[in-house]
Amino acid sequence: MHVLKFGGSSVANASNIKRVAAIVDTIAKNDMAIVVVSALGGITDLLLQSGKQAAAGSEVYKDYIATIEQRHFEAVKELIPVASQSALLSLVKKTINEIEDVCSGIFLLSEVTPKNLDRLAAYGEWLSSQLIAAAFKQEGVQTQWKDAREFIFTNSDFTNAEVNIAATEKGIRKYFKENKSNVFVVPGFIAADSNGVTTTLGRGGSDYTAALIAAALDANSLQVWKDVSGMMTADPRVAPNAKVIERISYSEAMELSHFGAKVLYPPTIQPVMAKNIPLHIKNTFAPEMPGTVVGGAMKTQETIREHIVSGISSISNIALLSLEGSGMIGIPGFSKRLFEALSKERISVVLITQSSSEHSICVAIDQKYLTVAKKAVDKAFADEITLGKVEPLKEETQLSIVALVGEQMKSLPGVSGRMFGALGRNGINIRAIAQGSSEKNISAVIATDDVRKAINVLHEEFFETVYKQLNLFIVGVGNVGAKLMEQLKQQHAFLKQHMKLNVSVIGISNSKKMLFKEFGISLSGWKELLAAGEPASLPDFVQEVLHRNLRNTIFVDITANTEVAKVYGKLLQRSISVVACNKIAAASPFPEYKKLKELAHIHNARLLFETNVGAALPVIGTLNDLRRSGDEVRSIKAVLSGTLNFVFNNYDGTRKFADVVKQAQEEGYTEPDPRMDLGGVDVMRKILILAREAGFEMDMEDIVNNSFMPASCMQGSVAEFYKCMEAEEAHFKKLLTAAEAENSKLKFVASFENGKASVGLQHIKPGDDLYHLYGKDNVVLFYTARYTEQPLVIKGAGAGADVTASGVFADIMRAANA
Repeated sequence: MHVLKFGGSSVANASNIKRVAAIVDTIAKNDMAIVVVSALGGITDLLLQSGKQAAAGSEVYKDYIATIEQRHFEAVKELIPVASQSALLSLVKKTINEIEDVCSGIFLLSEVTPKNLDRLAAYGEWLSSQLIAAAFKQEGVQTQWKDAREFIFTNSDFTNAEVNIAATEKGIRKYFKENKSNVFVVPGFIAADSNGVTTTLGRGGSDYTAALIAAALDANSLQVWKDVSGMMTADPRVAPNAKVIERISYSEAMELSHFGAKVLYPPTIQPVMAKNIPLHIKNTFAPEMPGTVVGGAMKTQETIREHIVSGISSISNIALLSLEGSGMIGIPGFSKRLFEALSKERISVVLITQSSSEHSICVAIDQKYLTVAKKAVDKAFADEITLGKVEPLKEETQLSIVALVGEQMKSLPGVSGRMFGALGRNGINIRAIAQGSSEKNISAVIATDDVRKAINVLHEEFFETVYKQLNLFIVGVGNVGAKLMEQLKQQHAFLKQHMKLNVSVIGISNSKKMLFKEFGISLSGWKELLAAGEPASLPDFVQEVLHRNLRNTIFVDITANTEVAKVYGKLLQRSISVVACNKIAAASPFPEYKKLKELAHIHNARLLFETNVGAALPVIGTLNDLRRSGDEVRSIKAVLSGTLNFVFNNYDGTRKFADVVKQAQEEGYTEPDPRMDLGGVDVMRKILILAREAGFEMDMEDIVNNSFMPASCMQGSVAEFYKCMEAEEAHFKKLLTAAEAENSKLKFVASFENGKASVGLQHIKPGDDLYHLYGKDNVVLFYTARYTEQPLVIKGAGAGADVTASGVFADIMRAANA
């Protein structure tokens, strides 16, 4: 004997009911099947709304009833041949008339009671079960229909009645002993009290009806048929990578269903667990799928799963109540009084945590009971509050509980650490924690806005053995940014295969347009998509990053924009790592620079700007490694401008200086405004950044700039800048001639020593470490406590879109692996 329960989506319409009939027929050929059904999908809500609208004096309730009638008439006409429809259509019409009478009475009284709501709600299952039984018979299946109210008995707690187990088991056994059929059809959810008045078992109670029948009859199995292929490791609507759990224990299933997993109504498990009856969760629309098996005869080796965690679940609309006060310390009975106050108001406590000092106790409840709860608790402790021994009840709202469930967590060290570490790295603040003595559940109270992110973070931590998801938001997709997009496309498969990273670009922006795609922007057609995007707005872009609140988020700045640099702090505060090609933040006034570093540290985020100095050269990374290993930087000598090195390596007097600078700009070596390079400001920023990373407090005003540019050329527009350089060609040729006279090359050098820094044009002789520096190359010489006589030298290409993009890419990888 097997008990099968089909939910509302499984019997939502005629075509679905035909699927159900096929499933039942297959089972009934070999064994008896008891089929418990829900109302047609959405009907229960319509019935309850019709009652509430009638009570509110709104005649809209008549429209709801008309919809209910139409849905059932359509189902009858599709399921039953015309010649056999009459009796069933009459039954539907008679039932609709009863619903109208009930709602008419509610409308006249302007009042709806829980008793009336139960009476209304019961019609949904009653009607659907009649239709389904008739459809089975039409398919030639020997079928009997039975009203569950004749053997499931409850108290009179309407809308959520408590079952009288002894009387119910007796009634079930008696009926099925006295009646024989291949298939029985029973409406779920409904029952009767001792006076024969209709009650209901709470939303989802059809599962419970089936479990009660299975347990009373010692069925071979209970099968709960849904529109999903089993119990999942997380809600697939929240975590797209959620997987079906093949087998799970009764206690794990109870924990997951209690903490928000909608697949099972929590009370369902208890009856079958007591009889060790396996519970199968199956998909009506994919019956060939194995689904999930809950409990049953599980062998030891079958309980050992690949993952120590079985699943992740959550409950929303949670409020935290905190009772605190020095008068609670060492005084027994405070907890008892708190729970009694809540119990009297029939408020269930979802989670409890208490400080070891006994100074405070915190409980989580459904937020809808918050006002009643606060009033009750403040009243219970009125005397202590007046005397100042206890503070008035504190309340926090807009919270949710995320729960990690698994029997294999028991006595296994490190699970909590992994859970809280993963949440912390993603900036998810935990308001309260609870772990049951069974060690099968670790629960954390977090902000509701963080639930989606938290579930994905935890799912990735405990279930994603294949890939880690990385979400990028990129501002600045011009020359360097386009190269980065190209490199991300080129390396996508490599990162998946070798680094187990799935990199998605979720948002991009240039100065005119911005674009967002929830599951990633195409790295092939992004330019066309961006061109059709929405108007660019930096505040809106940042708000979108914060609102999406995705795990493992990295904000990438490939601009030279001051306003973009100003948003780093807001992002870091939300534990969003920042990768900056933009030098403005790292070269900002020292307090601002220090604040950003502190925010990154406090909020477990990375602030990386390797490309600020030397493009992709490992200059800042090496400097940091030196300091972390205990070395001390004493002086720095460097050529830090690929642009200026390119210019002076190519300027030989045969071409105008302005033409060489223009070539450098066209080849992508200069800043958007070449004066930043030629005037030395860019190099000043770079040596400032190196000095700060070496541990020195310094600002731009502290750096001496020995500029070689005529002051007149630094005014006006970029076009005027080029005209001025052409007019000043004699000045530049004089600089070149002076260097050649000393058998030297011109190099724009940055120096730092004894806490002082300077930049300027120098004559470099053949024996100098800076002499053999060609093209757009940079070189940095670190003299340290360990590298005294011979410096540590870092040398290579220091400009160009490709190498700069690769440096940004490398920082993204560092942030991803933090």
